[in-house]
Amino acid sequence: MNYDTISVIGLGYIGLPTAAVIASRRQRVIGVDVNQHAVDTINRGDIHIVEPELDIVVHAAVREGYLRAATSPEPADAFLIAVPTPFKAENGNSHVPDLTYIKSASQSLAPVLKAGDLVILESTSPVGATEQMAAWLAEARPDLTFPQTHGEESDIRIAHCPERVLPGHVVRELVENDRVIGGMTAKCSAAATALYQIFVEGECITTTARTAEMAKLTENSFRDVNIAFANELSIICDKLDISVWELIRLSNRHPRVNILQPGPGVGGHCIAVDPWFIVSETPDEARLIRTAREVNDGKPQWVIDKVNEAVGKFLSANPDKTARDVTIACFGLAFKPDIDDLRESPALKITESIVAKHPGKTLVVEPNIAELPVGKLGDAQLVDMNDALGAADVKVMLVDHKPFKTITVNDAGRDYLIDTRGVWAEKT
Repeated sequence: MNYDTISVIGLGYIGLPTAAVIASRRQRVIGVDVNQHAVDTINRGDIHIVEPELDIVVHAAVREGYLRAATSPEPADAFLIAVPTPFKAENGNSHVPDLTYIKSASQSLAPVLKAGDLVILESTSPVGATEQMAAWLAEARPDLTFPQTHGEESDIRIAHCPERVLPGHVVRELVENDRVIGGMTAKCSAAATALYQIFVEGECITTTARTAEMAKLTENSFRDVNIAFANELSIICDKLDISVWELIRLSNRHPRVNILQPGPGVGGHCIAVDPWFIVSETPDEARLIRTAREVNDGKPQWVIDKVNEAVGKFLSANPDKTARDVTIACFGLAFKPDIDDLRESPALKITESIVAKHPGKTLVVEPNIAELPVGKLGDAQLVDMNDALGAADVKVMLVDHKPFKTITVNDAGRDYLIDTRGVWAEKT
C-alpha cells in the first residue's frame, strides 16, 4: 500500500513528533492544527513545544520539503487524528469523556476524503470512540461507504492505534516501541499496519479497534494503581513518623517487590485521565481503578495541608510575623521531570491553590518555561532556583527536575521543607 501524502490532525505533544518522524522517512506530510501560531512556527522549521531531538527533526523535514503545516485539512491518502480527549461534566459526573475534539477533527477532514483513504484515531479514547468517529464520518459523507456498514468492501479504512510514548523520549519511542493496531476490519488493520511500518521499528500487532482502545487505557490504569499504592504509603508513613523513601528502598530489596516512588499526585494527559475512561464505561465493575484514581487525585490536597502546617509552624516560631510576611517557593510546575508539559499537573494545581489562599508572596521555580501560564497563578513570580532558595521561608519540592537535584539540604535550609519527591529527604 502506498501513501503519497499523509495528514496528521493535531500538532501537539504527539501529533507533531509523529508528523516529523514520518516526514523524516521522506514521506510527504501535511500537519493540521487550528492554532495559527503553531502552524506558523512549524512552517518556519521551529517547534512550539519542548521535546528533546524534535527541533532537529522538524527543522530538517520542513527544510527538505517533506513537512508542511496548515490550519485546515487537505486531500491526503491517510489521516492520523491526534487531538485531545478531555473530560466534561454531565449529570453530576465531572469525569465524562469529551469527544468534541475528535468529532470536530472528523467533520473537518470529511470533505476531503476519497475512496481508498485511511483514517486512524490515535487519540486516547474510551472504548467505542473509533466506531463513533466512523459514524460521524459516514454522516458527513453519505456518498462513501464505511466499515460499519460495508465491512471489508468499504471505501474508507478506519483503525485505532494509540500512542504509548514517554514525554522526553517521544521521538525515539515513536520509532522503537511496538504498536497495537485495531482496525474495524482485517483490511483496515492491514492498511494501518502498512502505514506504521513506514517508520516503526517495533512490532505492529493487530487486534480489534475496541481492544486497541482498551489496551491503552489498561496500560495507564495499571501504572496508576501502582502509583496510588506508593502515594497512599507515603501518607501512612507520614502519620507513623517513618521515612517512606527509606521504607521503599528497603522493601524493594525483596526480589519480587518493586514499589514506585510517591509524588504530589499524578499528572499528564494519560495516567491521570485514562483510568476514568474505563470507570465511565463500567462504573460498577472498575472499583480498584476508581479507588486508585481517588487516592492519586487526593494527594495534592494532602500536600497543600502539609504546606499550611509548615506555614503554621513558621509563624509559631516567629510570633512577630503574620502569614502575609511568609514567602513560599514552589519548585516545579510540570507534570513530570525535565519537560514543559503542564497538562493535568498536580504541581500546578498545588501551586494554584497556594497562590489563591496564601496572603503572602509565592515564588515559582520552573526551569522549562519562560513565563507562567496566563490566568492561573495570579501574582506569583517566576524566579530562578537560587533566588527562591534565598528568599523563601517555606519550600515545596513538587517536581524533581535535574537542576533541583543539585540542591543540598544546607542550601534549602532544614526547616519548613515539604519534599514530595524525596530530593531533600534522602539527603537529611
